[in-house]
Amino acid sequence: MRAALAEADKARALGEVPIGAVVVKDGAIIGTGHNLRETRRSALRHAEIDAIEMACANVGAWRLLGCELYVTLEPCLMCAGAIYQARLDRVVFGALDPKAGAMGSLYRVHEDARLNHRLPVVEGVLAEECGQILRDFFKAKRK
Repeated sequence: MRAALAEADKARALGEVPIGAVVVKDGAIIGTGHNLRETRRSALRHAEIDAIEMACANVGAWRLLGCELYVTLEPCLMCAGAIYQARLDRVVFGALDPKAGAMGSLYRVHEDARLNHRLPVVEGVLAEECGQILRDFFKAKRK
């Protein structure tokens, strides 16, 4: 999660909402990402999407079997769909997202029995730090 927080800090430095993500396989980081929606002018440039895309390129496959995603904020519906499609083994996130969270707050996509892939989700890892970087960012934006 510390590596995901470092990615979030990269986003913050660019004026982006500070969310970071990393994909880990066998204890090694194989994909990293941070929000780039404003920089790239794309609604799709969420931290999770970029981390998953890099991990797929590094393993040479779209299935990320044996991989885990660490992300500072609970994934949204789009990212939950990408996580599902990539067949990640587990998701670990920091702060809950009560406005858009799809893996605990508003939805529990990862547990939907209608889908053919389910995965465990661990929430609240370094939640205070993950939430604080977001609170500080938006507090500064309001000034």
